[in-house]
Amino acid sequence: MKKLIIAVFAFLPSLVMAAGGAVHLDKADYDLSDKASLQNGAKLFMNYCSACHSTQYQRYNRVAEDLGIPEDIMQANLNFTGVGIGELMENAIPEKDAASWFGAPPPDLTLVARVRGADWLYTYLRSFYKDDSRPFGVNNLVFPSVGMPHVLEPLQGSAHLKTVVHTVDGHEVATPVGIETEGNGELTTEEYDKAVLDIVNFLVYSGEPVKLERQRMGYWVLGFLAIFFVFAYMLKKEYWRDVH
Repeated sequence: MKKLIIAVFAFLPSLVMAAGGAVHLDKADYDLSDKASLQNGAKLFMNYCSACHSTQYQRYNRVAEDLGIPEDIMQANLNFTGVGIGELMENAIPEKDAASWFGAPPPDLTLVARVRGADWLYTYLRSFYKDDSRPFGVNNLVFPSVGMPHVLEPLQGSAHLKTVVHTVDGHEVATPVGIETEGNGELTTEEYDKAVLDIVNFLVYSGEPVKLERQRMGYWVLGFLAIFFVFAYMLKKEYWRDVH
């Protein structure tokens, strides 16, 4: 029983609960060392997401420096609010208006990858489908009754929900099993998945810009502790030799 419980909890992060049951989260194989991916993710985020969502704990100049983007290019192509290069990356929508349009102000996304996880974001952005009952005409398999439009639809194209019908207690029940695109987007399925992965990569970076530096420093710290342990152990032996 103990092993079963451990196995269940180990598997839970790869699942989310949605209407009709659990939805498997696809693995987001992001790479924070891939500057081209980060730059493309920043471009896509600023062009498709930043009109509503801010990353207000970042500054334009810090992102430009970390991602290898010249500041003049950053200002000309990725700064749509007209603020200085050293300002925070906030959106231009008044919070009151956003709440009126969407039912609630769109959340800041600086730390969303740390809160939701990269796999959740990757699956979520690839799980929108047509639903005429919703205010924006779309729903989401990972986030049912989602309150935002599918802003990446021009890239992905329209999609519909795939279901499997089975009988329960004599009644037919349709269970969602995924989505299927209609092939009318600007990108192929593979290209769209890569674009979404780039956005996720950028959001993972946003949540912890110094992650790679922290990991590199961690190796030096562990090396120092290993060497220090040897000298500490030898000193301990020297002290206790006199005691005994």
